[in-house]
Amino acid sequence: MESIISITIFILGLLIGSFLNVCIYRIPRGESIAYPPSHCTSCGNNIKSYDLIPVISWIFLSGKCRSCGEKISIRYALVELATAILFLLTYFRYGVSIFLLRYLILIPFLLVIAMIDYDTMEVYTTTTWLAIAMGAVLLGVNFYMREQVATYVYGALLGAGIIIIIILLSKLILGTEGMGWGDAEICGLCGLFLGFKLTLIMIFFSFIIGGVIGVYLLRFKKKNGRSEMPFGPSIIMAAFLSILWGDKILNWYLGTLN
Repeated sequence: MESIISITIFILGLLIGSFLNVCIYRIPRGESIAYPPSHCTSCGNNIKSYDLIPVISWIFLSGKCRSCGEKISIRYALVELATAILFLLTYFRYGVSIFLLRYLILIPFLLVIAMIDYDTMEVYTTTTWLAIAMGAVLLGVNFYMREQVATYVYGALLGAGIIIIIILLSKLILGTEGMGWGDAEICGLCGLFLGFKLTLIMIFFSFIIGGVIGVYLLRFKKKNGRSEMPFGPSIIMAAFLSILWGDKILNWYLGTLN
């Protein structure tokens, strides 16, 4: 039974990942994510249903459009695979539970936000606020099931509040915002789903991950000291880390104190 659920979760992740690719491409362009059907961005021909099988179609077609032969980025397959792997790891971590539902809703939103932020340095409210609305619905579910609600409210306030404080202090002291308001939305969104304790872990690791990425980009001259760098992907990578291993990291840290 467990193997059947695992396979189902993995396939669900692949299918959702395929839809996320549509969102990642169309949302920054102001296009509908529902219409027109999937098509080649080079020749404009609609993609046949048998060429839309996640990952497998990309491999079978050697990463090229069947109609015009234009190269299709491997990123499409990687997004599909990443979604499926994250879904599966989350299932292994939480089993069939309210936590699994919570994070299977959150993960797709975070992947879309991260990829768009990486591509455009923009965070679109159409994604963040829809996700926040979903988080609010889950709070209602928690309340109905008489489970914790306050921790998620505090998590949202903590996540958004820390980034807002950094923005305001940067503007006051340095005359620049330093971070974007979209980063505050992302942190608040993550906190709403993660709860207070995991939000602490997420914030801590987001700065570590962001620092490592920044050093790498500067070291290999991909960016210079004045270049803007998206912080959203670092927050989201830290959120994934917190979802999968946050409790273990926190328990390990508290154990070292004792």
